[in-house]
Amino acid sequence: LEATVLFSSGSTGDPKGVVLTHRNLLANLMQIDDTALFRNGQTILASLPVFHSFGFTVTVCMPMAFGVRVVTVPSPLDFKKIAKAIQDEKATALLGTPTFMRPYLTRTEPEAFASLRYVIAGAEKTPAGFAEAWEKRFPQCLYLEGYGLTETSPVVSFNLPDPAVTTSTAEPQPAKRAGSVGRMVSGMAARIADPDTGSLLPQGKTGILHLRGANVFNGYLNDPTRTADVLKDGWYVTGDLARFDDDGFLFIEGRLSRFSKIAGEMVPHGTVETLIAKACGVDTADKPALAVSSIPDSSKGEALVLLTTFPLTSEELRNKLEGSGLANLWIPRIIHQVESIPMLQTGKLDLKGLKKTAEEKCGVGAPSK
Repeated sequence: LEATVLFSSGSTGDPKGVVLTHRNLLANLMQIDDTALFRNGQTILASLPVFHSFGFTVTVCMPMAFGVRVVTVPSPLDFKKIAKAIQDEKATALLGTPTFMRPYLTRTEPEAFASLRYVIAGAEKTPAGFAEAWEKRFPQCLYLEGYGLTETSPVVSFNLPDPAVTTSTAEPQPAKRAGSVGRMVSGMAARIADPDTGSLLPQGKTGILHLRGANVFNGYLNDPTRTADVLKDGWYVTGDLARFDDDGFLFIEGRLSRFSKIAGEMVPHGTVETLIAKACGVDTADKPALAVSSIPDSSKGEALVLLTTFPLTSEELRNKLEGSGLANLWIPRIIHQVESIPMLQTGKLDLKGLKKTAEEKCGVGAPSK
């Protein structure tokens, strides 16, 4: 039976009603409990909205199911109040997205977070270097990145403190790996498929991640067409490009919608953004100052469009990226300054709004430059 309906963020299109059953939620709660991360007297700081699957399952349902102590703050944006609550209530775990955590790196003193043992980050990819910066500023607090989707109730995987897993021979295994979103929770199966042909790929190759498990939803609310698009032969087609390493750690390379196919080559928007931000010395502690989208291009299929909140010319960008190793094909030639980068209330990039802004600035089907 249906337990709840949560709506997807709508970052890539219209929001979808995700129907989660009691079985879905209970399965995910058991999967989370299997990790043992939230036992031993943990106190969670909960500030994520309950309309968000991360907030609903992990900061509402899970504490009620297993008796975990929770300290609540109404908004994840109120970082001063959150920092005070952590300090006053001796919270040991903070859950959120990298976007919501950025201000702490520059505006919160380490003493305020002295009780924190873990940060559990999800809902968006952690920017390169962010985890290292976090653990340098708050050395007693491990940064543990995970991965989930509304359609999976939501937790799929996350990193755990070392050493947390042992073999039958009592040999310790790593439980976290930099750049990964950890190992999958118990009771889930996964496979990787070629985005063009749909054929299954061997371990280590990057393709579309398919998932199966008791925590995977059965369909969208009153939407059989979009349900059929993502549920195929018992597998949920996530739309995320991913790979597994030899130790079973999952690496999310990005949404398929965040890649552009330029002259036959798949160009990841997130990688381009990271390298440009580094080359330009952009401070993203508070909010994104740049983002990459694309428009149709008659000769190459697509053309990258860089939106920035600061003035930047194409020539200046090329000079700054000289020696960065970024392929010429990956350097945006179309740059537009905007007042702000489109964001959702959940802290994610508004990809639909980003695309619309790029098209408005350039015009759909803009010619090659």
